[in-house]
Amino acid sequence: APFKLVCQPPLNPKRRRRRLVVRLARVIDRLANFAEKYADLPTLGFTHYQPAQLTTVGKRACLWLQDLVMDMRNLQRAREDLRFRGVKGTTGTQASFLQLFQGDHEKVEELDRKVTEMTGFKKSYLVTGQTYSRKVDIDSLCVLASLGATVHKICTDIRLLANLKEIEEPFEKEQIGSSAMPYKRNPMRAERCCSLARHLMALVSDPLQTAAVQWLERTLDDSANRRISLPESFLTADIILSTLQNITEGLVVYPKVIERHIRHELPFMATENIIMAMVKAGGNRQDCHEKIRVLSQKAAAAVKQEGGDNELLARVQADPYFTPILGQLDSILDPKTFIGRAPQQVTRFLSEEVRPVLEPYKSKMDVKTELQL
Repeated sequence: APFKLVCQPPLNPKRRRRRLVVRLARVIDRLANFAEKYADLPTLGFTHYQPAQLTTVGKRACLWLQDLVMDMRNLQRAREDLRFRGVKGTTGTQASFLQLFQGDHEKVEELDRKVTEMTGFKKSYLVTGQTYSRKVDIDSLCVLASLGATVHKICTDIRLLANLKEIEEPFEKEQIGSSAMPYKRNPMRAERCCSLARHLMALVSDPLQTAAVQWLERTLDDSANRRISLPESFLTADIILSTLQNITEGLVVYPKVIERHIRHELPFMATENIIMAMVKAGGNRQDCHEKIRVLSQKAAAAVKQEGGDNELLARVQADPYFTPILGQLDSILDPKTFIGRAPQQVTRFLSEEVRPVLEPYKSKMDVKTELQL
């Protein structure tokens, strides 16, 4: 079998990696612009999908960006690490070439070098069996599976936020959200990304199994499998990134909805600040804590049991005990006092870790993606 010619690390994946890196750079660029635009827009943070402390829309986008930048580095590293199998012969010993050159080892190595250079690789593997190690395929698909996990997380977040009506993916003028419910705006693009990302993550099991069962210098049960799993993984990653680019180019934010959700939760989050303000005004901390505890429980009961609004602030304002700080309540409840250094973190992160990664691809950033839905 002429594996010295056909069993090289596939040349197309080397070019495909370059294509994927450019696509990923565009996604990072769009999301970086989004993060910068909304760096200081307060929004509810969620842990366990329960309201936690505030963050900002831009800071949350930076969490997505951080994973994408890691994927960019992984893709670049995998591309640089990829080597040519080289001219090694049927079991990797180069015996036939040594005979061809009448025992001249230098000529064998020169042939290996020249063929490697002709194919566009910088290096070849120094030792192989009949094929290059199938762990090379594991490395390739692990990087893509990791990208799939990143995209799945981002698009899941977008779907959750769409349910809250805080952020939505782009929606075409004539797009039908649901064939049965015309009022709906289903996050079809994000759902498609999640569906394909699961497939991409699952594909990595193929090269893992293949590498594990390669006997001695090589068996042929690798061939059919890798001819499916390798190109399919690159094609899947490509469509995922093009879809995600389309999403990030048209994300819609609804600040008023975000503001309403903050108003609903912020009075509970501000209880510690209210206690501290009362203590500074001369109040007893234990007495204040008990007052706030009772009022908070009553307000929470009204929300959960009666479906009412959060009236904790109104209850505080109506209690004479809190008269000394009534004039401070607006500043105490200003959402921007609860976001910490989120805007500064966004600015520094984009400047130091995101923009430099995009610098080599500046000339390729203008291409937009249109989808047929």
